[in-house]
Amino acid sequence: MQRLTPLLVGVLLTWLAPAMAQTPDYIIQSNSAPIRALSAPPGQTPRLAPAQPVAAAPLAALASAPAARSAARARVRIGVILPMESSALGEAAAVVRSGVEAAAQVEQNAELVSVDATTDNVVQRYRAAVADGVNVVIGPLSREAIAQLAPAVTVPTIALNSIDRQAAANPKLFSLSLVVEGEARQLARLMRDDGRVNPLLVEGGDALSQRLAKAFADEWRALTGKDAQRRPFDGGNLPALLEASGQADALALALDAAQAAKLKAALTPDMPVYGTSQLNIGGNQPELAGVRFIDMPWFLMPDHPAVKRYPRPAAALTPQTERLYALGIDAYRLAVQMAAARPGAVIRLDGVTGDLKLGRDRVFERQLPAGVMGGNALR
Repeated sequence: MQRLTPLLVGVLLTWLAPAMAQTPDYIIQSNSAPIRALSAPPGQTPRLAPAQPVAAAPLAALASAPAARSAARARVRIGVILPMESSALGEAAAVVRSGVEAAAQVEQNAELVSVDATTDNVVQRYRAAVADGVNVVIGPLSREAIAQLAPAVTVPTIALNSIDRQAAANPKLFSLSLVVEGEARQLARLMRDDGRVNPLLVEGGDALSQRLAKAFADEWRALTGKDAQRRPFDGGNLPALLEASGQADALALALDAAQAAKLKAALTPDMPVYGTSQLNIGGNQPELAGVRFIDMPWFLMPDHPAVKRYPRPAAALTPQTERLYALGIDAYRLAVQMAAARPGAVIRLDGVTGDLKLGRDRVFERQLPAGVMGGNALR
């Protein structure tokens, strides 16, 4: 999708707060915005755009979600196993499920079976769903629940997080997540392809920025055989950063949007600056105009037919939760594809969260489009 018609870049992103004492992937680390702008309390499905409403599914285990006419036309049964009643993950689960239901409403090619499950009962609920006729599963959401379920997986199951190395290997368990390290590696490749040879990597001190910086540095070394210059961000000592930037041909930012804006304002206008979706927090962001960045088509290409065919959530969702909504859309589309796929088949999807391909270790790899903040160039 990243090669399609250029569109005006829209800007949206922050991340959800961590749910447990673990290293999460898309539930990463708190920035300033909470997820309390949901119109429904935890455990209820947020409403969708009024033009294409979706009825909220009941929360009882194994309750059928779509309307009767959709069920009549269904070709597969998809179990959506999420912690809807969890105090920590209930809101995130509700957003993911609303994205799954939005895709189901548009595609009309599968029946949804909604299952509320926690780490303690996920195996029992999973087995009951499969016994009830579910032949592909979306979920669980937390890495702890995924590890608990891994040995019991018997049908294609798309876990919505990364899978711990300690989890039992299972050829029917797959991982679909919004991994920040993947963005950092893609950013390094983008800069290399743009002809940059001596980038300066500026990194924040928070855990998310450190993860981004490490992944970028590792990929740059693998691509070029050289170490990227690295400097910590110090808002009180910008002259030192500016001096270091004078020896570079581009800047790679592993910073939050506020830090990036402060640094960008001090740079000369001709200095090429690159970043990830971490910079994309919504609004016009004129202070970051000209920054080249990567993000999902759901935000960068909202008017493309492959994106706009799915209903947008109502204004009740905050930007960071909307990422989980988009993830739910792609999870549904992959589940339908995998239910019909032969063993060993190539699984690809031109998704709203990026171009997805099933890669090594049964992990879906994501390729994102690149845009320019304040511009309309997609490459």
